[in-house]
Amino acid sequence: MSISFKHAGPKMARHVLPGFGLTLGATLLYLAVIVLLPLVALLLKSAEIGPARFWQIITSPRAIASFQLTLGAAAIATAFNALYGLLMAWILVRYDFPGRRLLDALMDLPFALPTAVAGLALTALYAKNGWFGAVLEPVGINVVYTMLGVAIAMAFTSAPFVIRTVQPVLEEIQPEVEEAARTLGAYPFTIFRKVIFPAIFPAYLTGCMLAFARSLGEFGAIIFIAGNLPMKTEIAALLVFIRLEEFDYPGAAAIAATLLLTAFVMLLLTNLLQAWQIKRKS
Repeated sequence: MSISFKHAGPKMARHVLPGFGLTLGATLLYLAVIVLLPLVALLLKSAEIGPARFWQIITSPRAIASFQLTLGAAAIATAFNALYGLLMAWILVRYDFPGRRLLDALMDLPFALPTAVAGLALTALYAKNGWFGAVLEPVGINVVYTMLGVAIAMAFTSAPFVIRTVQPVLEEIQPEVEEAARTLGAYPFTIFRKVIFPAIFPAYLTGCMLAFARSLGEFGAIIFIAGNLPMKTEIAALLVFIRLEEFDYPGAAAIAATLLLTAFVMLLLTNLLQAWQIKRKS
């Protein structure tokens, strides 16, 4: 005895999630409550003070000094991570050696480690009597309570962004592509410059910009190693915190909104550059 089933209608598409409308609605609700509402509240609070007062706050000498320190240190940290992150991603993908999995897991340590703990550890290492500071101080290199210390703390917390964005793209590059270039007589550096780097450039640029944006908002890892000297080693995030402690909410909102807009503009320019590059290749 055989039983046959006939489908009265067209075959329904199978989805992993229960329904597009439900999942999309839940995602948008989460985005609105967790991300958009706080950002909108920040922008509205900063808009209450008016353009003249807003400009006066963000152009005060103390605010300008904090912006210069934050942007300068973030640029140094991003430049370092641009090189270090690319090299580390290359090592983790292209080489097999004992302890590679452990090293790969350690790359996520800045994500898991509380930033305040990272700041304390870096301060202990680079202090004059620390392991690194005892070697650097006699040659005239001071790290603690300087812009260099701020950049090191930023580099530590933002390094995984470059590594984790470049690593999967490197893994997807087929070896046959490099073999073809090698058989045509291309040197290793030429293969990297002409074949590999253009393929990873969008992800590489994204990782660098994410690292820069992350550095702008870093707080816990910096306050211990910076010393927090006004007009010298006071970052913008700390100035926001100080304004909140002084119940100067408009001032805190104005400085925070400036940092937010700076990070947003950087990420927007990155997306536009990526779209232009993809369009140029197609």
